[in-house]
Amino acid sequence: MAKNSRPKRQASDPDHQLRVYSDITQLIASPANPTPLVRLNRINPSSDFLLFLKLERYNPFGSIKDRIACEMLRGLDIGQKTIVEPSSGNTGIALACTAAALGVPIEIAVPEGIPDEKKILLKLLGAKLLEADDTLCPMYPTEGARGLVKALVESPAASDRYVTPNQYENELNVQAHYRNTGPEIWAQTKGKVDYFFAGFGTCGTITGVARFLKEQNPKVRVIGVEPDTPYHQLPGMKRITDLEDRFVPTILDRSVIDDVVEVTDEDAYATAIDLARKDGIPVGPTTGAIVHVALKYASSHKGLAVAISPDDAFKYASFYKEFLEEAAPFVLREEYDFTGFVCPASKVMATQIVDSLTKGQSTRIILGDRDSLQNIQRELKMRKLTPELEEVSDTRFVLTIAK
Repeated sequence: MAKNSRPKRQASDPDHQLRVYSDITQLIASPANPTPLVRLNRINPSSDFLLFLKLERYNPFGSIKDRIACEMLRGLDIGQKTIVEPSSGNTGIALACTAAALGVPIEIAVPEGIPDEKKILLKLLGAKLLEADDTLCPMYPTEGARGLVKALVESPAASDRYVTPNQYENELNVQAHYRNTGPEIWAQTKGKVDYFFAGFGTCGTITGVARFLKEQNPKVRVIGVEPDTPYHQLPGMKRITDLEDRFVPTILDRSVIDDVVEVTDEDAYATAIDLARKDGIPVGPTTGAIVHVALKYASSHKGLAVAISPDDAFKYASFYKEFLEEAAPFVLREEYDFTGFVCPASKVMATQIVDSLTKGQSTRIILGDRDSLQNIQRELKMRKLTPELEEVSDTRFVLTIAK
């Protein structure tokens, strides 16, 4: 860390095989210790478009922002100053963890609208919170949390007390992904990656990864994902389209972006919920937005794709609550297999599913014995529902039920 007068600890090289580390920051992903790349299966119906998700939740502080926190703090002249940074949560958490490990005081300016879970985590880490009344995606440099930090570091009365990494303009943000995330993806796909999907936020991820991948293979297509409106509920994402250049993060390199696709909140959250229920991967809503776009590509393209998953679902429980209630029609399963159950368990479970259907919805229920079939048919008749029955064999019956 440049010119930092605080005492430094002796650090040994990390042992990734035995998982032994001299401090928590050594767990941050690198080509020697990459985050996992996991194939999406049930959510992706295309066999011609292999889609892999890079799970950044496996960084020690829970998100892709862990990568840039250490890089930026190492390049910062801190001295006896306090770190201050605007964040929608993940960068703030990563910086707070790193600062705690280094014994450096930190204050994080956050939009009031970020999930309460993130605010609680930041307080748990000892960070002082400066809450700004703004949207999750303010314009730079005068609005909300970002404007608040700018005022602090430039104010004559406070400038000697504060120093900011400034993730929106810090080239080390880009370099963290150019030196690590990009090479990891290239190695994990054995150089066969054809498409890369990432969201626009500070723009460090998409710029750094895209630069590296296109240096290896100029034919790799890079797709940027953005909200369909500046007023959204996708923390960490930014709408770039129609934004004045002076408000766009200076580290964004538009020359490495091949396409920009917008996503609604509803599609992002529905896809995230679907991903959790079909592939068992709990992700944040930003991942839902990125995967939604990748799945649209899957319907008309061929190749191998990697989509970034910046974090997981656990910091967004309060956000998901609303969408879980509203999005039920989007995530209703098409088929339920109860061949391993006999009556009355099969009847109870099937009845619950039927009662959850709303008008216009349908589902298929697969049963493994005639007793279950007869009892469920009786329940359906009481509800004035006439299902289609397919007797596949003596131990397999398929009921298609529509309301």
